[in-house]
Amino acid sequence: MLQAHSTRHAPEHTAVLLNANAKQVSTRVRDALSGLVPAESLFFSRDRDEAHHIADAVVSRGFRTVFTGGGDGTFVSWVNHILDRAETHSAPTPRFGVLALGTGNAVAEMVGAGRPMDDLRRHLSGEVLPGRRLDLVTCEGRRTPFAGVGIDAAALNDYHWLRNRLGRKAGRLTSGLRGYGLAIALRTVPRQLLQRAPAYCEIVNTGTAAWRLDAAGERVGRAIGTGELLYAGPCMMAAGSTVPYYGFKLRAFPFAGRRAGMLQVRVATRIPVPSLVLHARQIFSGEFQHPGLLDFEADQVEMNFDRPVPFQVGGDAEGHREQVTLGIARRSVELLDYSEGARGIPLAPAA
Repeated sequence: MLQAHSTRHAPEHTAVLLNANAKQVSTRVRDALSGLVPAESLFFSRDRDEAHHIADAVVSRGFRTVFTGGGDGTFVSWVNHILDRAETHSAPTPRFGVLALGTGNAVAEMVGAGRPMDDLRRHLSGEVLPGRRLDLVTCEGRRTPFAGVGIDAAALNDYHWLRNRLGRKAGRLTSGLRGYGLAIALRTVPRQLLQRAPAYCEIVNTGTAAWRLDAAGERVGRAIGTGELLYAGPCMMAAGSTVPYYGFKLRAFPFAGRRAGMLQVRVATRIPVPSLVLHARQIFSGEFQHPGLLDFEADQVEMNFDRPVPFQVGGDAEGHREQVTLGIARRSVELLDYSEGARGIPLAPAA
């Protein structure tokens, strides 16, 4: 186990990257950050082109640590920008810190992020553990902690629909976990109840050996070889992740991250909607078990559906797909871990 550093981290070696359009990036937040890091280390992006230029600056100036402020979508965006630039220029990859300033904070929850300014101060004073390794999932040319299709993506679509339609009028009722639950109750659940049958899905192992996991997350049965089916049948949800959480402290992938270089693939085949509602607490804690809930671990899978199904990447709704490929990215990243008793995992040198 790695020990916490006691030396201070020079502010000029730390960059803070924020989405200037994000609601939580307020004037108060900007002023607080300006008091912690130099102006030349504080970046705000307003669009994709500006994010590209910022990523170039971060890599060329050799920042050792990069904090991203926002939710999972912001983290995914910045990680992709910076890793792309680092690979293009054969430069080292900085380690990442997460400032919980978004709605969906799966990565922040995994590393025990709390008050953003306090977490940044802890790093600058040297109190934070060196870090932990995070494998990333590749999907459609992007790196992300998780991605999936089915009811989870449908719920995200419904949440965004609700916020777009009622956000300003309903205020807090449509934000955060409250809004997410309302969207599920008003749109996602009724649609599932009226749906005649889930989509048919075939999931093929396109990587090295994959395994079925039991209720404790242990491998069972024989290895599933390349080209073999992990699953074929009705599918309410199929998703892959390297982090345990989905945001809102929903422990959707309780076995993710147990083995380096593997992602947890979770498939909900046919589970009655009333059962999902009645067991909401167990679903959030990751303790829910049902014959229609299947778990696997693999390093690459291809999913094919008989019709377009809702699709999400890193908690952002991305329309509908009939085919999705998920795999482990070539490069992992290092995350600062704020949680007590965190286990630091040293990284191999970047390829």
